[in-house]
Amino acid sequence: MGAKRLTSADRTYMVLNYSVLFIFCATALYPFIYFLALSFNDGYDAMKGGIYFVPRVFTLENYAKAFTNPLILNSFYVSVTRTLVVTIGSVFLTALLAYALSRKGLPGRKYIVFFFFFTTLFSGGLIPTFILFRQLHILNTFWVLVLPSLYSFFNAIIMKTFFDGIPEALSESARIDGASELSVFARIILPLSMPVLATIALFVGVGVWNDWFTGQFFIQNEKLQPAATFLNKMISEASFQSMTSSSGNSGSAIQNMTESQMELRGVTPEALRMTFVIIITTPIICVYPFLQKYFVKGVLVGSLKE
Repeated sequence: MGAKRLTSADRTYMVLNYSVLFIFCATALYPFIYFLALSFNDGYDAMKGGIYFVPRVFTLENYAKAFTNPLILNSFYVSVTRTLVVTIGSVFLTALLAYALSRKGLPGRKYIVFFFFFTTLFSGGLIPTFILFRQLHILNTFWVLVLPSLYSFFNAIIMKTFFDGIPEALSESARIDGASELSVFARIILPLSMPVLATIALFVGVGVWNDWFTGQFFIQNEKLQPAATFLNKMISEASFQSMTSSSGNSGSAIQNMTESQMELRGVTPEALRMTFVIIITTPIICVYPFLQKYFVKGVLVGSLKE
């Protein structure tokens, strides 16, 4: 059977479709290319402008300074540790909750689901949250970066819906053979749920990695602030400094690094910021392709099946 011949309308649609997709892709990709070019370019040369796609005066001094600065390295270490702990813990706890809610024999299941759903609709706000964290004695500790991020009802619903699609006969046969609920969960449910587990891991990991708010308002110790908070502080301080002529020393992250930056030729605060953006973006870009094959299936089955 020969291949189907495309009509003029089909060809026009394909051209328009690929053109729009190319424009969206270029729009999303260009800022990263621009930052990448500036991060590999001499900082003082970059002040002249005119750099769009490739560096004009190539240098590695920006990265050399970034990876030798203790503040940047420490914030990066905090972000990596936090992301790993929260992602693993959140996926595991969410899977346990979703599995329990997916069991039709769970007493009061509808009321439990309503309780979780209802409390998700409202938030106490920043001040009550701050007071709660203070009473729990987790303010200005690593746990304030971990515990509030472990639970998400939205992720639990996606995972529960996916579990509902697994044939009940598989679990029943295992129970007949003497398997406990924990064995059914670990040996049957989890191995069959890799798409939704990878999807939730991607959701949680990216969200935690990009979270600057928690470190900004609940962490005063500079050594516990994650990379996203440190980057946000650098950008905010740079914006403030550009609007004021004051040159007093306030102990800020950028001002503390200014003198040491000038020790290396070509390294400027602006170039260092661009370099830091690339550094904290690269891990997510590297991880995403490994989880992408599960992403579409996990989202479609988990959130659209019902």
